[in-house]
Amino acid sequence: MDSFSTLIRTASHAQHVEAETSTFMSDLLGGRLGVEAYARYTEQLWFVYEALESAAGRLASDPVAGPFVRPELLRLASLEADLAHLRGAGWRASLSALPATEAYAERVRECAERWPAGYVAHHYTRYLGDLSGGQIIRDKAERTWGFARKGDGVRFYVFEGIANPAAFKREYRELLDGIRADDLEKQRIVAECRTAFALNTGVFRALGEEFPLSA
Repeated sequence: MDSFSTLIRTASHAQHVEAETSTFMSDLLGGRLGVEAYARYTEQLWFVYEALESAAGRLASDPVAGPFVRPELLRLASLEADLAHLRGAGWRASLSALPATEAYAERVRECAERWPAGYVAHHYTRYLGDLSGGQIIRDKAERTWGFARKGDGVRFYVFEGIANPAAFKREYRELLDGIRADDLEKQRIVAECRTAFALNTGVFRALGEEFPLSA
């Protein structure tokens, strides 16, 4: 029988591919969009991570979500450094969430408050995604817009507290395999992973509408 971490990965595979191959992300990674589109995307990430990380302290002692709350994953400070670099010192004043981003952040907050196992689904889709595919974005951003390697503008993608990402991901999957949840709850977590990917894709779709490539 497949382990839970394998189940969760395969069950959300289609949504994962859909998110990764969205028009906006393809255009961004293909160098067809300007740095403004990258900055706008970074702004949207801030709202999602603010929802994820403002709950982290409270959930650290939770029997289900607690083991996943790891300080070396936290991204908000790095995101804020990137936004200050991209938008200037007054970045907070112009910060705005797209409706799709608001829906995503709201769902994360809802799970954090009422359903810690659902919070784990969002935690998994975000942080493991950033550790993996996020590195492709960092590399492209450095080359396309000339950011310093692992420097200002791409700090969000640099996990300085994780020396060995492969080992960390293995450890994280072991945590998923040992999660305190019965089979029914595990099915609900998998469904929430699908929801997380769908919400993420919604943000990409909205960004794609905001930054259409002129035909």
